[in-house]
Amino acid sequence: MKKYLVVTAASLLAAGAFAQTEPFGTFKRPFAADSPWNIRPIGPVFGAYVLPEGIYKPSVGSGPWSTAAFLAKEDDKPMVVALYPSNGGDTDPDAREKPTSVTIPRWPAATTPATASDGHAEIVDPYTGRVHSFWQLKLVEGQWRAALHAWSPLDGRGWGDPAHYYQGARATGVSTIGGLIRIHEVEDGKPLYEHALAMSMPKEGLSRAPTYVYPATSADAYAERDNSGQIPEGALMMLPPDYQMTYNNPLLQKVVDTLKVYGARVVDRNVGTPFSIYVENGAPFRLWTNNPSADNAMYNEMDHMRKALRQVISANSYVDGNGQPTTADKPGNFNILSMRGPWQVPAGSSKPAPFNTFTQSIEFPSSPAVVEQSNSNGTGVSGGVTWAAPVAGATYKVTAIGSGGARVRVQLWKGGSVVASTGYLSNGQSANVVWPSSGGWTTIWAISAPNQAGSIRATMIKQ
Repeated sequence: MKKYLVVTAASLLAAGAFAQTEPFGTFKRPFAADSPWNIRPIGPVFGAYVLPEGIYKPSVGSGPWSTAAFLAKEDDKPMVVALYPSNGGDTDPDAREKPTSVTIPRWPAATTPATASDGHAEIVDPYTGRVHSFWQLKLVEGQWRAALHAWSPLDGRGWGDPAHYYQGARATGVSTIGGLIRIHEVEDGKPLYEHALAMSMPKEGLSRAPTYVYPATSADAYAERDNSGQIPEGALMMLPPDYQMTYNNPLLQKVVDTLKVYGARVVDRNVGTPFSIYVENGAPFRLWTNNPSADNAMYNEMDHMRKALRQVISANSYVDGNGQPTTADKPGNFNILSMRGPWQVPAGSSKPAPFNTFTQSIEFPSSPAVVEQSNSNGTGVSGGVTWAAPVAGATYKVTAIGSGGARVRVQLWKGGSVVASTGYLSNGQSANVVWPSSGGWTTIWAISAPNQAGSIRATMIKQ
């Protein structure tokens, strides 16, 4: 029997596999070095759960259900994308609202969504530093329209956070560029892809409780009702370091070696496929030969992978994309306060000023009348992100960030009584509040200054 090299992180490092050729936070290497996409575990500890068989065979490839990324040029023209909600959903999940359009400052002429019903496409604008992520994007009678738009910082974490919890069009709130096997990577001569891969699973493999874990901030609809497996979305899946392929295929070998070093993050739910790993549309990546014998051997190999894939339960440590120690595998001390709506104003007053997802602020137009608005809907703190819920009895520092004289106030309630309040804070001012021992909730207030445009947001960070 032919022997295959057992690839380890140490052997790949020794071979120079992690030499940087592209800087982080760019089109070809998105997100920060310590993004959960770009870190890798040292000494991973694996769970015992084996992914169940599915209706279909495991998949690694591009196609109608995948996506592609399009790079904006400086002279690309703006595009207004009409937003139409699907099944009553939010067209801007970050804002928890249904705006009817979004203007993309630079729209590449080559933009082409995937052809399946998800219609994914990503636009990377290095001039604004944003990745624009679309769901159900299509061109209808000369008008671009989509069911959902979300965005993430190109040099950011590549995952949501409690304040900006939805940063892409996948179920976990991430951009579809995250973990994607990119066109330029397939034939780059490197022994593996230098990031975690993106993986989906069917409801039979995904867990009902919890439906997601850090770094994910969301999960598929009806996950608590429909899932029957044990893997939460956001989980890191890996092949053990001693896994050896029995079928010699260089394309699949590179995927296998990546799964042994970086692993894959579960980002979405599919129908009936034990695991699916996404390759960018247009990439020179084709596993299948239309030779029944070779293709059957390939399917058997990927079924061996299914049986060997395991969730990473813990690790001795993690290193970032530069090989430096990192704690990005765990939730940090994030800002947990968002200015997302909906907002209310007193009866008879003008309508509330809008939340701008790109600035994460309330933006007041200039007006002689002072506008005071409030938000008590429960979305302002942690955004419902389970792993970021406020800690009872903990002290939080609230800091205002604004312009034009706009101010912000945060009240903490327990039952029907205010138990702590920051008072109105102007730009740069801070105040501490203690989260109630149980049953706490918030009201956030924003107020404009007369005769000048202004913006306001706040951070709320555990001390």
